[in-house]
Amino acid sequence: MPKKTLKNISEIRRFFHTNKDPIYFVSATNFNLLGLDEWVKNFTYICYMDCFDGRHPNVFVPTEMPHDEFQSIEDINNYLLQHKEVVDLVKRRGGKPKFVFLMFDETTEKLAKELGGEVWFPKAKLRTAMDNKIETVRIGNKAGVPSVPNTLSEVKSYEHLRQLCDKAKIGHDLVLQSAFGDSGHTTFFIKSEADFRRHEHEIVGEGEIKIMKRIDCRGSAIEACATKEGTIVGPLMTELVGFKELTPYRGGWCGNEIFSTAFPPKTRQKARELTFKFGEQLRKEGYRGYFELDFLIDKKTGDLWLGELNPRITGASSMTNHAAFAHADAPLFLFHLLEFSKKAFNLDVDELNARWSDPDMIDSWSQMVIKHTEDNVDIITHAPQSGIYKMLEDGRVVFDRFDYHRRAVGDNEAFFLRISNAGDYRYEGADLGILVRRGRSMTGGFKLTEDSKRWIHGIKQSYSARPLPSAQAFEDPAFKIM
Repeated sequence: MPKKTLKNISEIRRFFHTNKDPIYFVSATNFNLLGLDEWVKNFTYICYMDCFDGRHPNVFVPTEMPHDEFQSIEDINNYLLQHKEVVDLVKRRGGKPKFVFLMFDETTEKLAKELGGEVWFPKAKLRTAMDNKIETVRIGNKAGVPSVPNTLSEVKSYEHLRQLCDKAKIGHDLVLQSAFGDSGHTTFFIKSEADFRRHEHEIVGEGEIKIMKRIDCRGSAIEACATKEGTIVGPLMTELVGFKELTPYRGGWCGNEIFSTAFPPKTRQKARELTFKFGEQLRKEGYRGYFELDFLIDKKTGDLWLGELNPRITGASSMTNHAAFAHADAPLFLFHLLEFSKKAFNLDVDELNARWSDPDMIDSWSQMVIKHTEDNVDIITHAPQSGIYKMLEDGRVVFDRFDYHRRAVGDNEAFFLRISNAGDYRYEGADLGILVRRGRSMTGGFKLTEDSKRWIHGIKQSYSARPLPSAQAFEDPAFKIM
């Protein structure tokens, strides 16, 4: 690699357009970093699911082989890294392989090393520590990024919970979160003893719990990248949360919108400032690279509160990395790769952040993550293929053409990325796919638009399934794959 220091965006882009060493994104699907292969030469997706039926040029899906039941994304990645076809691919392509993941653990790190590669993320041990919701509160406090009024403690009983809340003066209408979890699986709304009894087995004995005052708020998400030159901050996005048409989980994330006027200018600017401060604190904690923050925006006061930290790419990363500013300069994840490349670079982060805060740099898109929301289990016999769909005048949603670029979407069209395929189990909470459209999917009052409901219904109608044999038992794997 040449020793010349990269001095601007143009040189950074050229550096990756001529990249020589293979870089692999290993995950269940390539959704999170969709399109990055067009910015980085020798960038390949190694996936468990073939969302594109073999038609994506840079997606490699090995033949299915026997494996233990997956319990997490880490299990999927560890299976992939040990698969002979993947090992052969990595060896055949040679070079000094680099690996990036949505999720990984110490076993993943060991397997990547055995393949002669490097993991281009902070160590799994550090990431796990940062991912702890209790630790997030503490980091935020050090950075001057406040969380919703809360107290952190083990909870021994309902009476003990009441005592803790009285001492912290946060009332008894509460939201409780355990240290780890996602999409509403480990978020509990407690207003009465009956509420507590319903979730007691998931609260008592689970170590420190984040006990928050319940506020009436809107969810928002913002992604950033902590580099040696400073923290680069993306735009503030809305969050789709808990819509029963999309998810069975109350409080569960089910999509995002990105558009320039999503929140008042003062709110957007405040979110950017707090994210920058949090990123700078992460650097002091030893973390660098990509991360995402959730902010809770009080509907009544407009106050911003830190929700949670995801020290990684997320389900919203596709939105961030395809926004207009990313096409004008570079996708945010490119700076993550740059940070880990050991390539010398100088970057005016303040100037870049100022440019990315300009509303003209943000176009309007939305994504909806569609889960199976009925309380039943069956086996999918037909699944819609990935590509561009359109809505007919009578409201029917029909496949129009294949594509793996969401930017190919026109008016009254949507890009659908299929997750669950024919032969897969369809169970409550299973990810069916992701629908990406131009414009908003929610109203100004943050409700799903009627148009969005028709799109969701249309996609779900494209699936067909048969019942399970009556004697066949099934257990929900209870982890999301993106």
